[in-house]
Amino acid sequence: MSVIQTDPEVVAPDHIDPRVYDLYDEYCHGKFDRREFLARAAALTVVGVSGLAMAQALLPRYAQAQTIPFTDKRIKPLWVDYASPGGNSGKMRGYLVQPVGAGPFPSVLVIHENRGLNPYVQDVARRAAVAGFLALAPDGLFPAGGYPGNDDDGRTLQRSLDQGKLRQDMVNSAKFLKGHKLSSGKLGATGFCWGGGTTNHLAVVLGADLQAAAPFYGAAPRAADVPKIKAAVLAHYAEDDARINAMKQGYEAALKANGIRHEMHSYPGTRHGFHNNSTPRYNKQAADLAWERTIAFFRKELG
Repeated sequence: MSVIQTDPEVVAPDHIDPRVYDLYDEYCHGKFDRREFLARAAALTVVGVSGLAMAQALLPRYAQAQTIPFTDKRIKPLWVDYASPGGNSGKMRGYLVQPVGAGPFPSVLVIHENRGLNPYVQDVARRAAVAGFLALAPDGLFPAGGYPGNDDDGRTLQRSLDQGKLRQDMVNSAKFLKGHKLSSGKLGATGFCWGGGTTNHLAVVLGADLQAAAPFYGAAPRAADVPKIKAAVLAHYAEDDARINAMKQGYEAALKANGIRHEMHSYPGTRHGFHNNSTPRYNKQAADLAWERTIAFFRKELG
């Protein structure tokens, strides 16, 4: 079955059928490609709204989602290259955003989803810099040519990489940021979806070198690895996110058992991806609250 993608109609988030949201979640996590996503959604029609229109409304619109332009006078963004031994190519590139001023600044690593460093995550790095942090958003796809300009190809590229080496690239990015001349040496990390799980992974691997971890709807580490965590943890969860939420109770129990300072927040009426303001999964109230909590957490833990 072929599907012709037309210009997307304006469809309000509350007019999108939950089945289409579920299809989108499977598509985002690589269960099938965009053609299959649109084809399956097109088979649905709900109260006069076509499933195809609902599906197209969920695809990201990055230009409209920008909140901090790269020309903002409060920040200085630039691209940086650095060594990444044991990674996918031995080299990495990241989007470094510093607040205006001499520094040093507490630093925050911002880790992308499962499709590379797209404009949304770059914007999050700029938000962190506006809040006073030296922010680095590494592009895990750099060894494969970098984020290709669209999420479909980005998702395919990310799956093609050695996943262990990709995580090592993130570890090396954290170490690069912590040792940067503008960094105070205090390091935090946050990330979304795959980046949320990787934030938890960094908390395990970096131990005392990471002071604060704020994963958004990220996979939990193995319970046996939790004792290695020395960072304070602030974990954000969507209410409707069965795959990630199935790990929450065990993670919380392991954090408590090991005396690790932590907070866990679940946001009512939200789905996986609620912080990403480029699609209708975005929930502004929850996203704003989660980000306010994250910035307050980093200020407390990093100074």
